[in-house]
Amino acid sequence: MNIPSAPLTAGNSRVKEARKLSRRSVRTERRLFLADGPKAVEAALEVEGCVVEVFATVEATERYAAWPGSAPAWAVVDDRALASLSDSVTPAGVVAVCRFVDVPVSSLFLEERREPVTRPSLVAICADVRDPGNAGTVIRTADAAGADAVVLAGASVDAYNPKTVRASVGSLFHVPLAVEPDVPAAVAAARAAGLTVLAADGAGEVDLDHVGDLLARRTAWLFGNEAWGLPAEVAALADHRVRIPIHGRAESLNLSTAAALCLYASASAQRR
Repeated sequence: MNIPSAPLTAGNSRVKEARKLSRRSVRTERRLFLADGPKAVEAALEVEGCVVEVFATVEATERYAAWPGSAPAWAVVDDRALASLSDSVTPAGVVAVCRFVDVPVSSLFLEERREPVTRPSLVAICADVRDPGNAGTVIRTADAAGADAVVLAGASVDAYNPKTVRASVGSLFHVPLAVEPDVPAAVAAARAAGLTVLAADGAGEVDLDHVGDLLARRTAWLFGNEAWGLPAEVAALADHRVRIPIHGRAESLNLSTAAALCLYASASAQRR
């Protein structure tokens, strides 16, 4: 670790430049973002060339001294400087400046930086998912379910929104990610890769409980907006529309919960 002798303050030029990455326009221009917290930073350090710089308190540098030293620079900062970089109410002592990790959807399954995914079996496509917490949780769930990729499509939230990054709890660096402004293009890319496209749709023609052999196929799940779900024209892009049965009195499920049920159902069926 390349650590200066005295902690940097919130007024330090390096800290101030990093703090600008809280703005989306700056992130987009520089293709850099902030990863906040030990799990996210440790995951980022495992990706070669991803981390540009790490800011950490004295306590954090001692606690995480065994981490791989692949970042060009580690900077010790005081608590106030760290708090100015963190999006968390209770900062965990370490924040990293990272390079964007997404790839074009056209090359998603051929990305060279990670283990090649030439025959994806399970992909999550988020169409117009606006809530950063939901988007980050879908990425984390896809990682946990062993999915091969996540696509944030249409007018979905910025993948590098601090809340999205934090909700992914490091999974943003584990699961190949694409950002595609055109939902039909994302669906077409999945189908070109040989996946059956299933839409999670409350008005679907078949229940998840009775979907049968469909779940065992190589699948791309299409998930819609938190408030209005999938518009009819988007749901129509899928090969099948699948609804999650509601057995109690709740009107619907949270998007991230619905995504977890669908992804795990597919993952389980594919592993039988």
